[in-house]
Amino acid sequence: MRILAYRFSAFGDVAMTVPVFREFLEQNPEVEIVMVSRSNFKALYADIPNVIFKGIDLDDYKGFLGLRRLSKELLKEFRPDYITDLHDVIRTKILDKIYVRKGLKVFKINKGKEEKEELTDVWNLNKKQLKSTVERYADVFRDMGFKVELSHQLRPISDKKSGIGFAPFAQHKGKMLPLEKSFELVKILAEKHTIYFFGGGKKEAEMLENWEMQIPNTKSLAGKLTLSEELNRIAQLEVMISMDSANMHLASIVGTRCVSIWGSTHPFAGFLGFGQSENDVVQINDLTCRPCSVFGDKECYRGDWACLEEISVQKIIDKI
Repeated sequence: MRILAYRFSAFGDVAMTVPVFREFLEQNPEVEIVMVSRSNFKALYADIPNVIFKGIDLDDYKGFLGLRRLSKELLKEFRPDYITDLHDVIRTKILDKIYVRKGLKVFKINKGKEEKEELTDVWNLNKKQLKSTVERYADVFRDMGFKVELSHQLRPISDKKSGIGFAPFAQHKGKMLPLEKSFELVKILAEKHTIYFFGGGKKEAEMLENWEMQIPNTKSLAGKLTLSEELNRIAQLEVMISMDSANMHLASIVGTRCVSIWGSTHPFAGFLGFGQSENDVVQINDLTCRPCSVFGDKECYRGDWACLEEISVQKIIDKI
């Protein structure tokens, strides 16, 4: 039995499929999953038997004709029994339609858009926990008739643990602790622990190199590691400190505890890392406007970013 799955989106969303695939395939060893995603995500699936990763460059498949060509190539190469759309955006909806026309059964994620819109309405004072994204992924396989029970437990892949990881950046301002607070946090923690910095782009790497020079007992790994090396390094940390961003999900993949910092987003939307504890969440609980955004990409409704400005460095240190 072979399932063709696709998700092309942000790093963190794709990373969240990994623990689901792992546990689903352990419980259904007769199944094989072909995961189609961006080429640079390949290392996420390296240690899962029964997953074939197909990396693509979306620029090679632009428009309807490009997607039709992709659909044909995937069918010819993999001959799947079922299709799972784990993304449900315009691009994947087109692929879904092509496969349905070819007589294949397509199962897709229910992202809970309406519930999330209600959750992020600043006038809604009755906020409640929505289904987690990992359970939404698992539901796609359940809809096919498979049994899958997620453990929601971390599985450490390394028993040598030392140092603290810190990833101070996120894609959007609404998810990011102000940098002066992050700097202060690192200065305090580095007095007793070795701190390893994680980050992405050139500007981030330069800033973290700068921090490394200013604060003893810190080391910047930003821009220096391949994805598989980064996963390996995170596996060896005692704890990771991350925003609501991809590094929290990387910590989940390798079974490392993560203290996560949340601003305009909220774990209620279902994006807390797999197996991570709600006790390790740092957030301002008494702001009725939170969450105002699912992805942290909106401007602050109040104009003062209180959800991030009011987080005290001590509150984060207490969790460590």
